[in-house]
Amino acid sequence: MSPNLAARPWIGRGWDPRVAATVALALVFLCGAAAGAVAMDLGVHNRSRLPALGTVAGSTLNFDKVQKELNLTPAQSEQVASILNDMWQYYRTVMSDSKSRVEQVLTDEQRQKFERLLQQQKQ
Repeated sequence: MSPNLAARPWIGRGWDPRVAATVALALVFLCGAAAGAVAMDLGVHNRSRLPALGTVAGSTLNFDKVQKELNLTPAQSEQVASILNDMWQYYRTVMSDSKSRVEQVLTDEQRQKFERLLQQQKQ
């Protein structure tokens, strides 16, 4: 062994099993956290979610399920689709009106926070 290597106290000794276990556990945890962060960044968690009911995709998916479960005839499907469309139009109007009424009560700073809260709910 060269004189420089012999002067280093950690060379030639084995790791303390407790230190080795702690380091291994920390590495496993960090690798799991990194993998989770990458998965979240890639949107993997959103793939398992169904589209929101208020969206076109969500409404279509919901209607398809109703149509199949109830075994609707073409005439019934058309009528039910029209009724559900009217309901969603009414829902959107009520939600928009309610949002406007809430915003009238809030300060500018509160309105910005309120808008962020609504955006978080959509995600």
